[in-house]
Amino acid sequence: MEPLMALAIGLLYATAIFMMLRRSIVKLVIGLMLLSNAANLLIFTTAGMTRGVPPLIAEGMSQPPPGVADPLPQAVVLTAIVIAFGVLAFAVVLIRRAYEVVKADDLDKMKDTDT
Repeated sequence: MEPLMALAIGLLYATAIFMMLRRSIVKLVIGLMLLSNAANLLIFTTAGMTRGVPPLIAEGMSQPPPGVADPLPQAVVLTAIVIAFGVLAFAVVLIRRAYEVVKADDLDKMKDTDT
């Protein structure tokens, strides 16, 4: 399962970088979204793809039993998803406003500050 995930993550990173290098600002935002998804999958994959029991400590024990799932990567990815959604919402509003002012989607046309 890990080699397939590594291939998917590499493909997502490559696609994200390709999209971010385009001149269209919409493609830039799509690339940022793909980049955040690739990073989330990378965190999940490096944490381990094995299924485990919930990390609950039974009464009278000092630590959970072996083979438990690690909740830290799940919490980090959940936080990253929320942050990525906020950044995406901000970028969409920023793109809309920039398009209203400049009347172009091309980043090269947005370099002029006289508009």
